[in-house]
Amino acid sequence: MKTITLNIPDNLDLDDRGVSMIVATKLYEQGKLTLGQAAELVGLSKRTFAELLGTYGISLFNYPASDLSKDVINA
Repeated sequence: MKTITLNIPDNLDLDDRGVSMIVATKLYEQGKLTLGQAAELVGLSKRTFAELLGTYGISLFNYPASDLSKDVINA
């Protein structure tokens, strides 16, 4: 796993966990990380991470509507 260093302005009032959650939720939303990978990035269980997704405006169901339509047709 890579380690990065970010300089965050003091007025943002974010701690390490807050920045990690923002990065992990965005990468999960984009489909670049699985739920388990995103949870691991933040140091949380999958369940806890999944429960917190809503507070960041991210849906647990990371599944495009177009794929759902295709699945219904193929069922």
